[in-house]
Amino acid sequence: MPQMGESIAEGTLSRWLKKVGDEVKRDEPIFEISTDKVDAEIPSPSSGVLAEILVGEGTTVAVQTVVARIETEKGASIAAPTAAPPVPVPVATAPAPAAAMAASAPPPRSGPPGAPGAGRPALPHSFEERVRTRSSPLVRRMAAEHGVPLTALAGSGIAGRVTKRDLQAFLDNGGAAHGAPAVAPALAAVLLAPDHAAPTATPWPGDVVEPMSKIRRLTSEHMALAIRVATHVTTVHEVDLTRLSRIRAKLKGEFEATTGQKLTFLPFIIHAVIATLKRHPIMNAVVSGNDIIYRKRYNIGIAVALEPTGLIVPVIKNAEDLSLSGLTKASNDLALRARTKRLNPTEVQDATFTISNYGVFGSIFGTPIIPVGTTAILGLGAIEKRPKVVAGPDGEDTIAIRTCAYFSYSFDHKVVDGADADRFMADLRTTLEAIPEQGF
Repeated sequence: MPQMGESIAEGTLSRWLKKVGDEVKRDEPIFEISTDKVDAEIPSPSSGVLAEILVGEGTTVAVQTVVARIETEKGASIAAPTAAPPVPVPVATAPAPAAAMAASAPPPRSGPPGAPGAGRPALPHSFEERVRTRSSPLVRRMAAEHGVPLTALAGSGIAGRVTKRDLQAFLDNGGAAHGAPAVAPALAAVLLAPDHAAPTATPWPGDVVEPMSKIRRLTSEHMALAIRVATHVTTVHEVDLTRLSRIRAKLKGEFEATTGQKLTFLPFIIHAVIATLKRHPIMNAVVSGNDIIYRKRYNIGIAVALEPTGLIVPVIKNAEDLSLSGLTKASNDLALRARTKRLNPTEVQDATFTISNYGVFGSIFGTPIIPVGTTAILGLGAIEKRPKVVAGPDGEDTIAIRTCAYFSYSFDHKVVDGADADRFMADLRTTLEAIPEQGF
């Protein structure tokens, strides 16, 4: 199981792409994994024959766990198994090489009954501390929100890693860090409600029950958290893209011949969004407790739909430094690698602002959810020709065919007022409607 990022401690082997007895080539995808950040195909480290599968599909194991063996001697004869499939290696017993480092340490003392409890404090920079603080991003965000240091909990995960269930149980039992701000009871009931609080549906005769995929479970958790931590409000503005459409049509042929990239509306919109964010810094900010952090980098997340189902948001880092062709290449590359499961964990982190282009599916407008760690998200509706009333040269009203789209803007009302959101959108609309032909 590969280490797919500094904070990743485990992964789920979701699908084998080869079976025992198959020949494999070096760097040929051999299995798929799911982590709390990305789904990815893992290449074979060498050429040979797949001799043995040690970890079954759907099993979660620690990083560095041996999941299969490859016979690298040329001409080796491997017989395919005829008996039962390989026994999965459960997380609790998965061999983690680093665990030996903590083997001589005394076991953590349990906390209060019914909760993960505050175990013995971990030594600074010890293996135990590193594992706990490298819990999933969801757990770290929840812990930060409630002022709970992860090193204070005795986790039930690999080598004491704190899981979401551990943290939720601790909070449900009244746990909180010293000095953490008090939460109103009504708000606490919403923020701390465990996942199992929702009513459970019962299948009826003839229904089909299908377990959620790894990415669907993670998307569900992230969306539920996002809707809890942000006070969502959405405003919708119609933008006239007629001028931009003409500029794009004029540049399209030469651009595509020069770069080999298809020129869409998206890079123009990203370029305009960044220019507008610089004039409205609160929209590129993030809430941290009672503080507001104004980001000076413009990392633009682009929501990408996956097949057959799922959603991922790769991030164009330092997008303010890129030209129109640079934005085009970056967005196309990230979208392609997202759909082919070749993203690195770092490429789906640290967005400061997100764009969801749901208009490509024909939607006129929607109300997207604000990703955790940001303040707003822009939704792009379908770009289409519409009859509009426009003022003629003599001031008379005429009906003209214009290329338009509805842009929706969801923002966190805790830090952004409606008037400020509408000023931002009006500024963005003006920027796009008066976009220059040069300067890209």
